[in-house]
Amino acid sequence: MKTLLLTGFEPFLKYPVNPTMKIAEELHGMEIGGYTIHSEILPVEFSVSGNRLVEHMEAIKPDAVLSLGLSGGRFKITPERIAINVSDGPADNTGHAPVDESIMNDGADGYFTNMPIRKMVDAVKKAGLPAAISNTAGAYLCNNVMYRALHHAQQQHGMLAGFIHIPASHDLAVEHGKVPSWSHEDLKRGIIACIEVLGE
Repeated sequence: MKTLLLTGFEPFLKYPVNPTMKIAEELHGMEIGGYTIHSEILPVEFSVSGNRLVEHMEAIKPDAVLSLGLSGGRFKITPERIAINVSDGPADNTGHAPVDESIMNDGADGYFTNMPIRKMVDAVKKAGLPAAISNTAGAYLCNNVMYRALHHAQQQHGMLAGFIHIPASHDLAVEHGKVPSWSHEDLKRGIIACIEVLGE
């Protein structure tokens, strides 16, 4: 059985609930699409999250790594196509707000995911849920983590790496008040559909 490292993030900014954290925790230990899921929760800290992810990758030695991120305001499940070598955005949970910072000084300008994101989108739609490929992961922690995963995966033969942004859950929308939302079960069902594609 292959291993999939699945990560979510802790709550951050104006989002007191992070559905990626709950999904990752609930899928931990499950077998989906020929993969045993090993989940970890990452901190929303520019100086820590990328290093923490790489540490998990080195310790677990997964066949694939898939990170989940919340995009409050999006209304579809959106696998990301590319990560860029830039961190820029609002403050993280420690108060650090980078401006035009390189993620890795010796890294490529960007990395494309090697996951079958078109098939993922098709699978989510087939499950009756809205989905689309996203061509920007932004420049906040989600892009940072995706970039670090892809950089590390390039050095490992055959390792898949990717990132998926998801909408807010209903419980987050109730707390936040101004974002579109999905039920938790539909969010989880969409991510499961994406993982199942990897085993095809």
